Amino acid sequence: MSLRYQALTGAAIDAVIDGLAALRIRVFHDWPYLYAGDLGYERGYLAVYRDNPRAIVAAAFDGDRLVGAATGLPMVDADPEFRAAFEGTDHNPEQIFYCAESVLLPDYRGQGAGHRFFDLREQHARALGLRFAAFCSVKRPEDHPARPHGYRPLDGFWRKRGYAPLPGVVAQFTWRDLGDATDTAKPLQVWMRAL
Repeated sequence: MSLRYQALTGAAIDAVIDGLAALRIRVFHDWPYLYAGDLGYERGYLAVYRDNPRAIVAAAFDGDRLVGAATGLPMVDADPEFRAAFEGTDHNPEQIFYCAESVLLPDYRGQGAGHRFFDLREQHARALGLRFAAFCSVKRPEDHPARPHGYRPLDGFWRKRGYAPLPGVVAQFTWRDLGDATDTAKPLQVWMRAL
């Protein structure tokens, strides 16, 4: 399958908001997110990218069908929970680009989309004059009952891209897990690299 990639900014993002919302709900349903998504919430959340001229959506299409996407924006424009993780550290959020979600349908994995998504976001970050790129990974207990047998995290892929976890830099972000009645805070490990 040959994918077509587009780096979308500003009003161009509007055309993929519904598709990206559906992708987020579908992909984040699985481990390690276990996210009970809501289309209305997703549309509002993703409008932040459309309305921020410094944000990007790296979109992957199979023909005209959106099958994957990755988002990013300067850390100073990200949710306060992510900025708060850097308080008391030597890392200046004004120099960091935040690579937010990266979602891809299972049938399209293993074909280089993950690298392309990082390439497009890092290129965008450099064009904005930022010096670092960071993202967060969900931290779940090793003995979590929903953990799939044989699950392998993406740590090796991220390290090959030059990212490393920042010791002690952990964000707390809230969402509702599948089967839960209320939202709960989850720890997310921050990874970063120089651009």
